Amino acid sequence: MIFTSQYPEIDLECTSVTDYVINNCDKYGDKAALIDGPSGRTITYKQLKQYVRLCGHGLIAKGIKKGDVVAIYSPNLPEYAVLFHAIAAIGAIATTVNPLYTVEELVKQLKDSKARLIVTVSVFLDKALAAQKETAIEEVFVFGEAEGATPFASLLKNDGSLYPEESPITDPKKDLICLPYSSGTSGVAKGVCLSHYNVVANLQQAMKILIVKEEDVALGVLPFFHIYGMVVIMNLCLRDGATIVTVPKFEPEMFLSLIQEKKITVAHIVPPLVLFLAKHPIVAKFDLTSLRYIVSGAAPLSAELQGSLLERFPGLKALQGYGMTELSPVACCVSCDDDKLGTCGKIAPNTEIKFVDPDTKEEKNVGEQGELWIRGPQVMQCYLGNPTATAETIDADGFLHTGDIGYIDADGFVYVVDRVKELIKYKGYQVAPAELEGILISHPAVADAAVIPVADEEAGELPKAFVVMSDASVSHETIMAFVAEHVAPHKKIRLMETIDAIPKSASGKILRRVLRARAK
Repeated sequence: MIFTSQYPEIDLECTSVTDYVINNCDKYGDKAALIDGPSGRTITYKQLKQYVRLCGHGLIAKGIKKGDVVAIYSPNLPEYAVLFHAIAAIGAIATTVNPLYTVEELVKQLKDSKARLIVTVSVFLDKALAAQKETAIEEVFVFGEAEGATPFASLLKNDGSLYPEESPITDPKKDLICLPYSSGTSGVAKGVCLSHYNVVANLQQAMKILIVKEEDVALGVLPFFHIYGMVVIMNLCLRDGATIVTVPKFEPEMFLSLIQEKKITVAHIVPPLVLFLAKHPIVAKFDLTSLRYIVSGAAPLSAELQGSLLERFPGLKALQGYGMTELSPVACCVSCDDDKLGTCGKIAPNTEIKFVDPDTKEEKNVGEQGELWIRGPQVMQCYLGNPTATAETIDADGFLHTGDIGYIDADGFVYVVDRVKELIKYKGYQVAPAELEGILISHPAVADAAVIPVADEEAGELPKAFVVMSDASVSHETIMAFVAEHVAPHKKIRLMETIDAIPKSASGKILRRVLRARAK
């Protein structure tokens, strides 16, 4: 059975993201568009549009043309939005990189995306320069100044004359705007090809549910490299004229101080931050009454935790959404008019969902659990250079198989309860077991390995490794430290257990359900 949205169908605009978001800046003039939380540095809407023009000229002068890829390897800053939209405006493609990536991980993404330039910050410059030596990166830019890199500001020192007066986006449904990386339902990270139409369509879909007002002040603490921060904060809020306060990283006192001092009204966060707001004693020291609503995404938010937050903040609206990088990202979301807990909301406009038995492919009815299959204008074009993974994820009818298990109730609310896929969600970040397993078995003391998620109240899930040791004299701490050297902090193995043999099927697939049962 196919379930459709209860929201009215939208006559979607087929245009470029620049036309939809940046050309809208004229409405808001000298109003603050982006404020750097720590320093207070501000970019107005008028300046944002002008800086995008100048930066676009600067990129063209560096030889960047339509279809070329530019990497952004940075925490949240006001200039992130300038660069992202300048890349989009000239028809190039932004590949957004987790700033916590190791050199090894960075090199993989830069090679796979064929990025020509990279923009970073001084703190990560050493890694960017090291990665340049192994990739096709022609020049390294840095926000601010640092020895060994070209200042980002140099891209703005021009008259803007090279900026295209007519958009180079001739086919918004095919021309790509960004290339974030996702592990999808399993395996290693893959480039997700999102078109201008994908993103513009999803903005229009989300705007019907998440109402952003011109007077809103939004907290930009979720990273802009992540599809949630990129689309739902950076683009949705700018389109609707809100002010975004950017936060480079989560620090409890700064996080709370900014909500209080900047009178934040909208906060997009993840379950670990909901837990922090609901239970941490330091929260009581701050006045957070300006908050109109919070939206939790990137990982499931339990009804119990949602209820705890509302007990502490009775007037607050605590919403939850569901999406994926491959969905641009929003597929479902709770609105401020809804009061059910534990649900990820109603189906977004222009979106269809099926719940399908993962084994028999039987379609389920109301109240029956199955894998979520989603079809709509927000579904990605493909995985970059990976037709096999694309075909495994999007079927011939255009439904994207999410790998998540859920159901829909009689009122049209969607619930996500489990996962078919193997992906681990640590504090909202994706951790692919296959990647960690590959690193584990490269250690001479490890004969075989498997990684599974283990539930954790604060992080959501922790990666736990089961290892078959070939040298029992090597400690678990040594093995975990070895893995940590090769991955970003959120991917580290947190727990480890020695096992005689990894349970596998006749075809050689790891039987993770056996390990999950053992872990419980």
